Amino acid sequence: MKKTPTSLFPIFDKLSDYRLSDFKGDLNAGVTVGIILIPQGMAYAVLTGLPPVYGLYAALVPLVLYGIFGTSRELGYGPVALVSLLVFAGISGFAEPGTERFIRMAILTALGVGVVQLLMGVMRMGFLVNFLSHPVLSGFVSAAAIIIGISQIDYLLGMDLPATQLVHQILMELVQNIGSIHIPTALIGLGALVALIVLDKWSKKIPAAVMVVIAGIVVVRSMGLGEQGVSIVGDIPEGLPSFNVDFLSLADAQLLLPTILVVAIVSYIGTIAVSKAIANQKGYKIDANQELIALGAANIGGAFFQSFPTSGSFSRTAVNSQAGSKSGISNLVSAIIISLFLLFLTPLFYYLPSAVLGAIIMMAVASLFDHKEMIYLWKTDKKDFSMLAVTFIATLAMGIEAGIGVGVVTSLAMVIYNSTKPHSTEMGRLGNSSTFRNVKRFPDAHVDERILIYRFDSPLYFANVENFIDTIEYLIEKRTQKGDRIRYFILDASVISWVDTVGIQAMKELCEDLGNRGIELRLSSVRGPVRDKFEISGVTDQIGRDHFYDDVADAVDACGVES
Repeated sequence: MKKTPTSLFPIFDKLSDYRLSDFKGDLNAGVTVGIILIPQGMAYAVLTGLPPVYGLYAALVPLVLYGIFGTSRELGYGPVALVSLLVFAGISGFAEPGTERFIRMAILTALGVGVVQLLMGVMRMGFLVNFLSHPVLSGFVSAAAIIIGISQIDYLLGMDLPATQLVHQILMELVQNIGSIHIPTALIGLGALVALIVLDKWSKKIPAAVMVVIAGIVVVRSMGLGEQGVSIVGDIPEGLPSFNVDFLSLADAQLLLPTILVVAIVSYIGTIAVSKAIANQKGYKIDANQELIALGAANIGGAFFQSFPTSGSFSRTAVNSQAGSKSGISNLVSAIIISLFLLFLTPLFYYLPSAVLGAIIMMAVASLFDHKEMIYLWKTDKKDFSMLAVTFIATLAMGIEAGIGVGVVTSLAMVIYNSTKPHSTEMGRLGNSSTFRNVKRFPDAHVDERILIYRFDSPLYFANVENFIDTIEYLIEKRTQKGDRIRYFILDASVISWVDTVGIQAMKELCEDLGNRGIELRLSSVRGPVRDKFEISGVTDQIGRDHFYDDVADAVDACGVES
């Protein structure tokens, strides 16, 4: 269906019934998030391997474009820790962090991510992210949170540790170089971390990051700690980012393609997860494909104004919602706050200690470690827990990109496994009713020794045909060993929605095999498309037209035996 102008620009839909009270909520939310985003943006730029000012650039044009094209009314958009780490991991193998080449490649990554997301949105391919299951994503994000947190130890303690994604290597280097901790830096970093934790526990409404940043600047400047070896941010360029195309490079784009694809998918999954969660609470719907278009537009537009890849933020979305955001206008207000800071206030942050930025990052990613999900899956579904555990361990042991690769393979492997071994069951009658149920779940269900009733809960196709035949063989042998003399086999086909040529051949072989055993095959509740396939292929004639029934009860009654 062709998009209407308002559906292509969802902000017009949001503004169609906009009121003054809504603007007050957007203004409050936009100012609050904008203030929080100043230290967070700089921290995430450092995490990405870029000068701090690029985190502010990433909080300008992308926020404006998402506000125009996005369907979420509360999503806090901009730089986020997980995407920053993915970008750092993907580029650091080709360029030294902080160099001009690294900066150009980070901006080029944003353009590539935007192009991929925009194309996915236009082609309505949002469903592809379903192949990355929730347990896999949870395991990956939890492991990434640990990697991000530990990667900030050198900033927090004033040490010079090697840049790596492997947690065990960082910890080994930490132990070996424990004597090189810079005490003033460590006191500032650990003090900032404790302050963030205490303020967060005290009240969620307090802009803890902003207060800690101000305190850090005051302490460093008043005590002259910058001259005593405490790393500070230093000069932050004043002014808004300019339009730039110097980063364009086909050769670099080819090198960055794997990183671009990973970041495009992970950032979309994170964005759609948080935006849907908030939308469900507020009682409206999110358009998944329009979100892809919004992300694509934000990253493409941002790249031409010196932004690295951006995404939806879990923490800032929560703040945005609590502060009263009613539409994408709140993102525009946040962008204005960042613009004012870049134009007039950057000199105030000259003495901002890098240790404080490290503490902000560690605090921000702490919530990404989802131990509750691990406990829940352990109790409810061991298969899902095993997927989470495999991805979690692989990410910690092998790094970010390898970890998510293992996660995707694990997801696909589980899909394949489940499709080859779908649920099926033997059925029995409940009392004298016409209702038949799983004999394992309903032990009192009556099973006639001459009738075997079997329900197969899946389409019948090449991937599960062997399981279909083997399970029937097992049930017949099991009943025969008990002394039952089976004369009728009834297949409840109510859940078999379609069948391929391999499934048709299996039905023919089943009919022939049962006939050789002296067992009549009868089918109930066959769906129209499946019945058509059986008719065309000759299965109907082989089984017998009079052996098809509307439901299991009719098929049992037609057997002429008491059940």
